[in-house]
Amino acid sequence: MKFLVALIIILLLAYVWWPRHDPPPVEETFIGNQIQPLRKAEKFQQQDYNEALDAHRNQMDEQESAGG
Repeated sequence: MKFLVALIIILLLAYVWWPRHDPPPVEETFIGNQIQPLRKAEKFQQQDYNEALDAHRNQMDEQESAGG
């Protein structure tokens, strides 16, 4: 019985002190090729969409002021 308790304590201490490695980034895994279009879409949504929306609003304002 003492052996079992000692073994459990040793295993718990080994688990606590065992070095943990950071997981690799998603781009370096097998699904990395499928993540690239997602990153491009996120970039488009954050940057290009806002610029295109501002340009469209400016165009609408110019048409409104010129037409009426």
